[in-house]
Amino acid sequence: MGAILAAMEYDYIVVGAGSAGAVVANRLSADPRHKVLLLEAGPADHPWTRIPVGYSRLITNPAVNWLYSSEPEASTNGRRIPVPRGKLLGGSSAINGLAFVRGQAQDFDTWAQMGNPGWAYEDVLPFFKRMESYPEGDERFRGRSGPLKVTNPLPLNPLYATVIKAAGEVGIRHNPDYNGATQDGIAMSQATIASGWRMSTARCYLDPARRRPNLRIETGALAERLLLDGKRCTGVRYSVGGESREARAGRAVVVSGGSINSPQLLELSGIGQPDRLRALGIEVQHALPGVGENLREHYAPRTRWTIGQRGVTFNDRGRGLGLVHQALRWALNRDSLLSMVGAPLRAFVRSRHGLDAPDLLLGWVPMFTEAGPRGPRIARQSGVSCYAHPMRPESKGTIHIVSPDPKRPPEIRYNFLSAPVDGELTVRAVRIARAIMTAPAMAPLQVAEIAPGPNGNSDEEILDWVRRAAETTYHPVGTCKMGSDPMAVVDARLRVHGIEGLRVADASIMPTLTSGNTNAPSIMIGEKAADMVIRDTM
Repeated sequence: MGAILAAMEYDYIVVGAGSAGAVVANRLSADPRHKVLLLEAGPADHPWTRIPVGYSRLITNPAVNWLYSSEPEASTNGRRIPVPRGKLLGGSSAINGLAFVRGQAQDFDTWAQMGNPGWAYEDVLPFFKRMESYPEGDERFRGRSGPLKVTNPLPLNPLYATVIKAAGEVGIRHNPDYNGATQDGIAMSQATIASGWRMSTARCYLDPARRRPNLRIETGALAERLLLDGKRCTGVRYSVGGESREARAGRAVVVSGGSINSPQLLELSGIGQPDRLRALGIEVQHALPGVGENLREHYAPRTRWTIGQRGVTFNDRGRGLGLVHQALRWALNRDSLLSMVGAPLRAFVRSRHGLDAPDLLLGWVPMFTEAGPRGPRIARQSGVSCYAHPMRPESKGTIHIVSPDPKRPPEIRYNFLSAPVDGELTVRAVRIARAIMTAPAMAPLQVAEIAPGPNGNSDEEILDWVRRAAETTYHPVGTCKMGSDPMAVVDARLRVHGIEGLRVADASIMPTLTSGNTNAPSIMIGEKAADMVIRDTM
């Protein structure tokens, strides 16, 4: 490695241009007095990121995806679980399934009750409203003029109305706006899609800011470590094409690498568990035992159902000439399979009577897929998948580096189902999915269960199938958790405990999982973080 280039000076450095980092960079650079550097390890763009269904081509693409995987564990029957994370401008918002789910008021009230003032629902609601442009719903809860366009997908499949009717037959009501006053019920998925195009944070936050002379965006820039002067963060060392560079921040460095890369960068910089760092030959700069701990994720088995009636699923309409037709429809009207959200239908349900809010999530995908040479592709067999899982699992895992080499992937251990309640709720979620899919309304579609199948009737049989077959829903959080307890990494203003001039702003700061997909809350965190940084450093 050659000599390090002379350090450039900025007011703020943002590490990671994903769901939160792109937002932070946009908001900080809105004031022309602020000189901002945004670092992103991946490329600027990829053709498939603009088309919603492009996630099927990017989920296994190393050009724009970190392609992490977890360690084999008993809870996964010795399997490695894929952990895809976006590696380009927009981060995971540029490769995800596009579902827009804020979570429940209870989620954020819980954060506040855990010792994080300013994070109750009434505190974060203004930031949710600020970030979105959604033309429907109650204005008390929904934003109309934010940069992120959110829409309701078109009902392109007759399956959806049938499942909604079947859910009603088992006591689950239809709720047209689960991001409004209450989350309860079944609904079409709101999505970060507009006019047939993906609305990533790269498109909605960075594209409008790219030409600002006070914002510099460097892609292909791998952060290697944070620069510290005693207990103050003064900048970042990173590499571009093998060339080492340094940048200095006069006011703050904001780490927005996500739940995998943010704890990794802290540990590479000597911030974390002293014994772990010393064992790797890393000089301890600051002891912070919570770094890389508290990993939480949605562990979701996919129940699978064949559909005998032709023309109902996309397996019948999205192969061969059918796929050509879908592509032409998208080119002309932007209303085809190519503009479909990952799971177009979802239900937020209670595992039992007496709960204040839903604790289970079910999501339907109107087709079977199979492995292809470039990623998942539409299978020949016609069917529907319904994933089902608890929304706020209690099991906790870890993410830690195994080498001082920043290019070496960290070790991910999920520790799924270690909390007994998670197994109990997963079984209950699977049983509710079965109840809906076998309700009278579904009979005309000629539905038949193939997974978990006839050998999945008892609780233990279902859990055995879960261990053998479940995947995640790609929602890792919590590895730099917010709080005031000994295992907290950042405080309620996202400042790293014990280090001045350093903050973390991404899903890693979540103390607990939110009720549903995590992209919308991550963008909200970016909005709130930028607001706090500006208020605290001006």
